[in-house]
Amino acid sequence: MKITDIETGHNAPSAKDIQALEQRLHGALVRPGGAGYDTARRVYNAQHDRRPALIVQAVDVADVMAGVTFAGEHDLPLAVRGGGHSVPGFGTCDDGLVLSLERMRGIRVDPGSHRARAEGGCTWADLNHATAAFGLATTGGIVSTTGIAGLTLGGGLGHLARRCGLTCDNLVSADLVTAEGRFLTCCEGRHEELFWAIRGGGGNFGVVTSFEYRLHEVANILGGPTFYPLEAGVLQAYRELIAEAPEALGAILGITLAPPLPFVPEAWHGRPIVVVLTCWSGPVGEDDAIRERLGRLGPVLGQAVQRMPYPVINTLFDELLPAGLHHYWKGCFSRELSDAAIAVHLDFGSRLPCPQTATLLFPIDGACQRVAPEATAFAYREATFATALGPSWPDARDSEANIAWGRAYYQALRPHSQAGGYVNFMSADDTERVAANYRQNHDRLVALKTRFDPNNRFRLNHNIAPGAPSDTA
Repeated sequence: MKITDIETGHNAPSAKDIQALEQRLHGALVRPGGAGYDTARRVYNAQHDRRPALIVQAVDVADVMAGVTFAGEHDLPLAVRGGGHSVPGFGTCDDGLVLSLERMRGIRVDPGSHRARAEGGCTWADLNHATAAFGLATTGGIVSTTGIAGLTLGGGLGHLARRCGLTCDNLVSADLVTAEGRFLTCCEGRHEELFWAIRGGGGNFGVVTSFEYRLHEVANILGGPTFYPLEAGVLQAYRELIAEAPEALGAILGITLAPPLPFVPEAWHGRPIVVVLTCWSGPVGEDDAIRERLGRLGPVLGQAVQRMPYPVINTLFDELLPAGLHHYWKGCFSRELSDAAIAVHLDFGSRLPCPQTATLLFPIDGACQRVAPEATAFAYREATFATALGPSWPDARDSEANIAWGRAYYQALRPHSQAGGYVNFMSADDTERVAANYRQNHDRLVALKTRFDPNNRFRLNHNIAPGAPSDTA
């Protein structure tokens, strides 16, 4: 590899330095022109076609420490990749070092204590598979290929949130490599400030090499989609459902184009619809009552709600959202789904730009709201919904139109939303929203960033910059 492949600077690594790094690694060092480079640099979102100078494919903590230290010594941009699903493309970079944890996927489940420890490269498919063998689960993502790391560090929404809390609320401890290359274990009573910060503060404070989760008894659930026409009455009835439903009912609402499924009338294929994706983890004896309640949301166009193992519910979006699509997301929190917000959803939902595009409303009441807003870095504990605006499309030539639709949708929702949004739904152009996303917790996060990463080594993220605290929203 040539030195000119790396961003120049007075500490730019020599060929000898790079060779020394490779000799320290138990995993692999992938370079431009080498075997597997194009595969290794590829990420989930096809919008980001970047060419890192070095890719460290770590297999253990020692490799992570070596990668972080090397990037620091040579002033290289450092991108940390877990599952690779970062929509803004934070898991890759040009001319820097990508530290990939994708080969670190070990999991150990302790069914007696209802705990699981999983390495930082695991996906939710990995974790759900391991815990389901014991009839256990924790709140996780709704696309099984999503990495556990990014989702947990941003807070963590999912089907079990109303019953079990956010993913970060179920984090018991974490192993972390700091910007100095130090290895720390964070939990209550041990590096408590860092443990507080990583529960919602994103990847700003280090590379988490393993997560220990609290698990809950969840085996088979009643789950699947119910489709309705895109009508105000359906969204209003959904609002009432969330206000009155038991916390064991997860019900994520989506606005999308009807897929060509056999249980959806052909006349509706490709037309805007509402889908409620149900995950009832309560008693089997109440299944019929749940189906009946779903039937009262509006005219049912099609339904496939049945008993299934919990991991299956997290795979239902996988086929719709494979790797290689283009994505641009926006997000916001709201205390309620107001009639004015419903009008915005009907307007933009009626002109969805692509079949892969969906707007999703995640209920985050119930157990999520029983955690104090200052107890973790995740600040919006009084919010009832987290909204994800998710333009997704297969052809790069359609990027401008899809991004414009997403931005206009977000601007129209702003008067009916809170100031901040969920960091995992933010795009790369949302930098100015960081303080609002953390509001009352932002100053504390800035102070911790200044202490643990004063040179902003971990800056390829929704960055909490070190230095003087800024005004919060």
